[in-house]
Amino acid sequence: MIVIVGAGFAGLGTAIRLLQEGHRDLVVLEQADDVGGTWRDNTYPGCACDIPSLLYSFSFAPNPDWSRRYAPQHEIERYLRRCVRDHGLEPHLRLGIALQDASWDARRSRWNLRTSAGPLSARVLIMAQGPLSEPAVPTLPGLDDFAGWTWHSARWQHDRDLRGKHVAVIGTGASAIQFVPQLQRVAERVTVFQRTPPWIMPRGDRPIPAWRRGLYRQVPALHRLARGWDYLIREAGMPALLGNRSLAALGHRQALAHLHRQVADPELRAKLTPDYEVGCKRILISDDYYPALAQPNVELVTDPISRITADTVVTGTAHPADVLIFGTGFRVTDAGFAQHITGVDRQTLEQAWKGSPQAYLGTTVTGFPNLFLMAGPNTGVGHTSLIYMIESQINYLVDCLRVMDRRELAAVEVRAESQDFFNAEVQRRVAGTVWATGGCAAWYQDADGRVRALWPEPTWRFRARTRAFDLAHYTTTARRPVTDPAT
Repeated sequence: MIVIVGAGFAGLGTAIRLLQEGHRDLVVLEQADDVGGTWRDNTYPGCACDIPSLLYSFSFAPNPDWSRRYAPQHEIERYLRRCVRDHGLEPHLRLGIALQDASWDARRSRWNLRTSAGPLSARVLIMAQGPLSEPAVPTLPGLDDFAGWTWHSARWQHDRDLRGKHVAVIGTGASAIQFVPQLQRVAERVTVFQRTPPWIMPRGDRPIPAWRRGLYRQVPALHRLARGWDYLIREAGMPALLGNRSLAALGHRQALAHLHRQVADPELRAKLTPDYEVGCKRILISDDYYPALAQPNVELVTDPISRITADTVVTGTAHPADVLIFGTGFRVTDAGFAQHITGVDRQTLEQAWKGSPQAYLGTTVTGFPNLFLMAGPNTGVGHTSLIYMIESQINYLVDCLRVMDRRELAAVEVRAESQDFFNAEVQRRVAGTVWATGGCAAWYQDADGRVRALWPEPTWRFRARTRAFDLAHYTTTARRPVTDPAT
């Protein structure tokens, strides 16, 4: 049996491809009651993709019906549900079931899984819960004393009426710049607490005309051509992140011009001007965030938070708050699942990583045979669709299973020297990028400042490296004759 953990883009895409390859003995575990991953959990007002819609679908399940250049959350969630239906995934889904822990059984070359619905045994374990699945909430003195409503943006409480409320927003990342303009329109007052200002580019969102959507449906080749063009445009900006100073300067001027066009107040503009290079942190896109901050019922606070009381957020000043909303992102380089995966020598993934996740091609880890990570370490992207990277990993996984079946292998485990060499190479390439030289701390980095989230090359190079499974970098275990019915 193949077990996939997570029913977002990574998990569903992997399951679809495996079914297409003839792997019928597979299940997808999802602790929530529905599929969708990030696009199920993030339903905050204004939630939408910040990657062009044409790139935000599987290449093997194209969607010509996106209504806008940047698809809203409900359309993306609906697309994923349609993928489940169209590709016959329903019988393989195990919704409302959480993986509690998994341990490698070397004698049987299998993973023993403990789930909330009982034990499972898996030949292959695929962790596909994604890097943006565990909300990060900062530890603030007095937070437990807050008497009002409080939630993270990924756990939005839609039954709470914010009209007439004083809302405090902590965080100014990709989610916050989408929901703050929506809050500004309904709340009596919004106080935004900013630690570090983001660089923001124009969004330029617009509807996709019905005639064009119809043309995409009738002429799939045209849809593929438009998708390819968007991919090339996004990839063309990659050199600015990799150290091209001229291209980086062009991006800096564009972002600064956007800020000056939208914010007239010089004091507010100064607060919103980053002191690090464009791209060092994730570049955001918005046409309504800056104007929202300029409204009379919104205040931007840049002083650090010292504590929370029952009804205030205290910096040098006490700011009244009825509602506290965190837009503080997710646990990326310290994902909680790592402590529950035990490989050879009874070592957990958390112990192996020691706070600094790394894998070979972001996919396999020394000491953890037949374990595959989707959207694993150093597979993230700051400029294009992560789905491209996920599909590359799926290609690698599919070819690995072909090789295992052809050679009658029970297990494969990446060699330590191959993993170490690959990660040293990645860090050498990171050294000249804006993520290492841009003068900022970002969620791209681990606790020691090493970039463990992003791929430091054009994405087509990752696709090329994962096109075929490279068995020479792995130790193998041959299949044994089945003598025990339990195996």
